[in-house]
Amino acid sequence: MTIDLPPAAELAALPKGEFGFPGPLRDRLVAAILDGSKTSTTGLVVDYEHEREPLPKAGEREVVVDSDDRPVAVIEMTEVRIVPLAEVDLAHVLDEGEGHTTIAEWRTDHEHFWHGEEMRAALDDPGFTVDDSTPAVLQRFRLVAAARP
Repeated sequence: MTIDLPPAAELAALPKGEFGFPGPLRDRLVAAILDGSKTSTTGLVVDYEHEREPLPKAGEREVVVDSDDRPVAVIEMTEVRIVPLAEVDLAHVLDEGEGHTTIAEWRTDHEHFWHGEEMRAALDDPGFTVDDSTPAVLQRFRLVAAARP
């Protein structure tokens, strides 16, 4: 069961959880978090390093923002694993709540995102690519608070 979002001052103290880039993808991912179908996500170690952000840890909370940068939820990390992309498992893929039914389907979709112009621009690397050995940050989380619709 979730509770209402905490006051703005408490939200401001939490790191921001941004899923995808603002737009239709983020909107779908946030909706999946809010309806409970998304309980895992995948990032790349290189992205954290580029942003000079620490890797997430179990027990930490984030404020999830929508495409308009409005706080819509608070999530708590329940598990964080660093694995090569080749070791992403089907349970993680299914729990991402994006409709993928195979690891291959998930990988194709995520490579399209990671090799896209927005990601390459965010990393300041126009030729950025991933492969089986690329370190991925696999996070499981639970929804602990949500904005009222």
